[in-house]
Amino acid sequence: MIDDTLTANRIVEAADRLFYARGVQAVGMDAIRGEAGVSLKRIYSLFPSKDDLTVAVLHRRRDQWNAGIAASAENAETAREKLLAIFDFLDAWFREPDFHGCAFINVFGELSGGSEQVRQQARKQKQAFVDYVAQLVEDAGAPEELGPQIAILAEGAQTTAAILGGPEAAAQARAAAVTLLDSALERNASATAQQPG
Repeated sequence: MIDDTLTANRIVEAADRLFYARGVQAVGMDAIRGEAGVSLKRIYSLFPSKDDLTVAVLHRRRDQWNAGIAASAENAETAREKLLAIFDFLDAWFREPDFHGCAFINVFGELSGGSEQVRQQARKQKQAFVDYVAQLVEDAGAPEELGPQIAILAEGAQTTAAILGGPEAAAQARAAAVTLLDSALERNASATAQQPG
């Protein structure tokens, strides 16, 4: 069982590297076999289809994303700081030499027409991020409609950085998030102050 887990992890890591660099459809199972150093028979015994392997890669990416977001928020003391830390995480990620955009967006764009499993995983990940942002917006005392707006800034920054090939989109999206947040919080404070006591 431990051997199965170690081998599966090796296969998923190899597939992740190849899929992220080249795209899922451009990578054959032979390439994964070569990268992982595992026989095709063994790969198929653990992942009966390429879709199953792609879903496992997306699970790995989800775990990496969640760990990165959590680490970026670790020293933040307020919900506002945690929201802005998302963009600091993005900025660091965009500067990595092998950054090729969001794996979920990439795979969804490439395979969503043919794989319900992939569609579900991508939607699940994106909804979880929207929910995370929405909770922070609520904790910050900002209006509910701000949650999807900030999530869209983060998503747009990922796509822009991938296409334009630079990290600037993270800082631009962060500045927009600051403007939205501070404006909403000021309106809330002003409305509260005007209420009869």
